[in-house]
Amino acid sequence: MTTTSTQIRLISRPVGEPADSDFEIVESELPELGDGDVLLRTVYLSLDPYMRGRMSDAKSYAAPVELGQVMVGGTVCEVIESRSPKRPVGTYVLAYTGWQTHAVVAGRHTRRLDPDSAPISTALGVLGMPGFTAYAGLLQIGRPAEGETVVVAAAAGPVGSAVGQIARVKGARTVGIAGGPDKCRLLTDEFGFDIALDHRSATFTDDLAAATPDGVDVYFENVGGPVGEAVVRRMNTYGRIPVCGLVAQYNATEPPVGAIAGPALMNRILINSLTVRGFIQDEFLADHHADFLADMTGWVADGTVRYREDVVDGLEHAVDAFRGLLSGRNVGKLLVRVG
Repeated sequence: MTTTSTQIRLISRPVGEPADSDFEIVESELPELGDGDVLLRTVYLSLDPYMRGRMSDAKSYAAPVELGQVMVGGTVCEVIESRSPKRPVGTYVLAYTGWQTHAVVAGRHTRRLDPDSAPISTALGVLGMPGFTAYAGLLQIGRPAEGETVVVAAAAGPVGSAVGQIARVKGARTVGIAGGPDKCRLLTDEFGFDIALDHRSATFTDDLAAATPDGVDVYFENVGGPVGEAVVRRMNTYGRIPVCGLVAQYNATEPPVGAIAGPALMNRILINSLTVRGFIQDEFLADHHADFLADMTGWVADGTVRYREDVVDGLEHAVDAFRGLLSGRNVGKLLVRVG
């Protein structure tokens, strides 16, 4: 049986914000299954900020997507044909098949999901890479102690919201930063942050100072730009800064210029004895992923950790949804419902 996949391929390197013309939608015939292979139907596609870096050929921690290739991305899929005894037809799996409707992969490169234990979409969010990013970055680098102040940028997103809630589990005081009053209400009313700050407010810097009278012990950096600069100025001696992302700069066409840059930033790190550590979540997988699944599954089940999903219907809307992700249009984990 020949199966055709609808695919979104990268055909040019975006300059600034990704444009529709940087991609093409094509129909492609998939190969026949070999021993151990499965044919997957994509149910959900995850959209994540790291994808902007994969569209560029600038040096980074991961190789760029080659022009003409399917855009990468995590997916939840259903097995619709199988030559793998461990992945029978009807099984739901976590895969990395990218922006397409169907794919043929080796069964061993998928992880089986149990729809009865948690909604399958959570494997791309709170129980997946974003949740683990929050868990590992906060606990292994931030290491918040009871009573310390933790500030989280992009706190209404899937990583930031999880960071704040895990910090509360550890007894820390949490300050979340988001864009707009609706997201700020979500931070306090649903995610349990002690204080929510709107980075779009004309009084943001003063609001941050008032919210952190004893300074900041841990700053979970997702954004960079003026928000990051303002928080760095509030850091206490021996403060820790896990650097997860710099989404404010991903579409930049020129090097960022700020009041704290180069020697000034190094001076701030020196005089406050700060620990600033960039990280990619997969470096912690071997040692901490099992603990994450046990802890986070329990916290989600008993309501200690809550999550939001922002679901867009149709693969054809993926590019526009991705642009919205980089501009802060989504609330919670952004998913494309493909099938």
